[in-house]
Amino acid sequence: MLKYPCLVLDHDDTTVNSTATVHYPCFVEYMEKYFPNVHLTLEEYFNYNFDPGVIDLFTKICGMTWDQMMDEERYWKAYASTHVPKAYPGIREIMEEQKKRGGKVCVVSHSFRENILRDYRENGLPEPDLVYGWECPPEQRKPAVWPLEQIMAKWGYKPEELLVVDDLKPGYDMAKAAGVPFAAAGWANDIEKIEQFMRKNCGLYFKTVEGLRKYLFED
Repeated sequence: MLKYPCLVLDHDDTTVNSTATVHYPCFVEYMEKYFPNVHLTLEEYFNYNFDPGVIDLFTKICGMTWDQMMDEERYWKAYASTHVPKAYPGIREIMEEQKKRGGKVCVVSHSFRENILRDYRENGLPEPDLVYGWECPPEQRKPAVWPLEQIMAKWGYKPEELLVVDDLKPGYDMAKAAGVPFAAAGWANDIEKIEQFMRKNCGLYFKTVEGLRKYLFED
C-alpha cells in the first residue's frame, strides 16, 4: 500500500545536485562574458531562484531584456548538455520502491525534458512516467497547476493521491493552488531564508533523502 500513488518530483536540487555544480557555474561564466557588473554569490543565486523565481532573477535582478534572457537560455542549454549533475544518494532507491509497489514517478521541472531524461539515464534512475519541463509554454510551467492537472487526468488521481517534492517556492505554490500535498526537499542547501519558509509553510520538510524515504515507505 502506497501513501501516495504518484510522486511528482522536481529535478534540480531535488533529484540531482545541479545548481551548485552546473547552473551556477554556467551563470557565473555567462555573466563574466556579457554582464561583468553582475556578481551574485551561490547563496544569492539560490535565494533569487527561490523567490521571485528564475525569470525575475534575470530580468529584474540582472537587468536583462527578454532577448538577452533568451540568449542566456541558449548558452545555458549548451552548457548543460555537456555537464551531467549527480543524483542524490538514495533518490534512485525511492523511485525504484515507488514503482515496485505499483506507483508512478512524474517530473515537473524548470529544466528541459531532454536534459532531465539524460540525467536520469546517466545516473541509472528509473525512467519517469511523465515529464513536464521548461519546453512547456510559460503559462503551463510551474507555478501553474497545469502539469498536476494533466497527471491527475491521465490516471484519474485525486489531489490527495499525489505528493509534490520540490526545493523551491514555485513548486510549493503549484501544489498549494492545486490542493496537492507538498514535501520540501531541504537537502540541497543550508540557506536559512529558504529553510524557514519551507518549515513554516509546507507541513512536510525533509532535510535528508533518507528522511523522505522513511516517511513514504516506513511510517
